[in-house]
Amino acid sequence: MTTTARPPQTGTLTVDPVAGALGAEIRGVHLGSLTDAEFAAVHTALLEHLVLFFPDQHLTPDEHRSFAVRFGEPEIHPFIPKLDDDHPEIVVLEGTARADVWHTDVTFAQHPPICSVLKAVTMPTRGGDTMWTNQYGVYDALSTPMRDLLDGLTAVHWAKAFGHPEIRATHPAVRVHPGTGRRSLYVNRTFTSHFVELSPGESRALLEYLWTFSEQPQFTCRYRWSEGTIGIWDNRVTQHYAINDYADPRRIERVTIIGDVPEGNPPRWGAYDGPLSAYDLVDSMVGRAGVAKDDRSTH
Repeated sequence: MTTTARPPQTGTLTVDPVAGALGAEIRGVHLGSLTDAEFAAVHTALLEHLVLFFPDQHLTPDEHRSFAVRFGEPEIHPFIPKLDDDHPEIVVLEGTARADVWHTDVTFAQHPPICSVLKAVTMPTRGGDTMWTNQYGVYDALSTPMRDLLDGLTAVHWAKAFGHPEIRATHPAVRVHPGTGRRSLYVNRTFTSHFVELSPGESRALLEYLWTFSEQPQFTCRYRWSEGTIGIWDNRVTQHYAINDYADPRRIERVTIIGDVPEGNPPRWGAYDGPLSAYDLVDSMVGRAGVAKDDRSTH
């Protein structure tokens, strides 16, 4: 498919927040021909608003890739279809590839993505919005004792959702952003398996609470896509959810940028090695516990 680039937009860069928690729409620049000063302004806006939207860009595949790699090295995703052999960095997500569960991308990797740069190619006549949560806000809203506990925990993330539970990584439960120094909760419903330092039952109970807490409306924004819009989100401090409420075709193309190693406090306790209760064993048998007694070597 060939896309014709629009002429560069002109004027002063404007930043209009889309919600109180996070998100902003930006106009006045063309991402296919950014100056260094304009890119610096975009990067600053991303650190502040966490997810940015640029309507009416209509970038070519080469422009899309060239803009995205200004943030870092692109990921070649192991599981998602690619645009073509000339653009292996651009993954294609059609309407049947739905992501209607809250998640942070690829946290099962040792170096989870810094950000993703999404191009809306074909959008349904109605529906197909995406939501994001601000994980800074989530962490800040937790009680002091809960933050103190989480600051000393680590969590295992795995690729079970892609059929590869053997692919996993351990990260701090609370991540410190390298660009801002702020703390954010770093667990998600799709990829986080369990806390290393807690029993299976404790892990599941705490994770369920944190997932539900994170998904409250006050931490979110919701965006209605239009064809040609570019969206960028900071994958280190957000979760997102693609709303499954449409029947028409929906196609997006995305470049994801490889990240750094998540940093946080070192764990304050060793890996849990105590007895498994009857609750833990039942939880394991139905696939909810995340870790069984013979799986503790993954800690």
